[in-house]
Amino acid sequence: MARRKSVVVLDYGSGNVHSAAKAIEAAGAEVDLTADRQRVMDADGLVVPGVGAFAAVMAALNEVRGGELIERRLAGGRPVLGICVGMQVLFERGVERGVDTEGLGEWPGIVDELQAPVLPHMGWNTVDAPVDSVLFDGIRDERFYFVHSYAARDWTLEPYGAFAQPRVTWADHGGRFVAAAENGPLSATQFHPEKSGEPGIRLLANWIGSL
Repeated sequence: MARRKSVVVLDYGSGNVHSAAKAIEAAGAEVDLTADRQRVMDADGLVVPGVGAFAAVMAALNEVRGGELIERRLAGGRPVLGICVGMQVLFERGVERGVDTEGLGEWPGIVDELQAPVLPHMGWNTVDAPVDSVLFDGIRDERFYFVHSYAARDWTLEPYGAFAQPRVTWADHGGRFVAAAENGPLSATQFHPEKSGEPGIRLLANWIGSL
């Protein structure tokens, strides 16, 4: 029998770590909830969840040197998946209620407020995923669960060298925003797979299958 893939959910004090861990387990992986440097580096996959304000999530990540762990994994081609604010902090900057916070800078761009009459964007929404998406394989027509007022509304990273074109998935709430991105070993979703029922579990299973 094939070994179950090992996934660390980075435990840095963000609120939804336990529900994320349960969903990843349901999707077929062995899950470890930790910020231990060696276990983070050794795992097949690392999941970075996040809820709340961009600045607070960045401060908590910095406490456990999360940015350094993510960067070191990516430098070695080791997969990382960001969820919700765990996706937002991968961009260069977040501007939230007048507070401009430096992000991890893995992707260029700014996370700012959605231009929608009703915020937060809360509930189920469809996504527009590329046909070659790994995350959305077999679930491109499903709905996913969002809870956020901020997002990246542009995608400016261009492919370079041997790197493949990033796969960007969009959603719409008062205008389009990045709902998910797949860029080599780095993937992320703005919605919560762990709150998205069966489609969310299948998305996590697709990611685990790619590790």
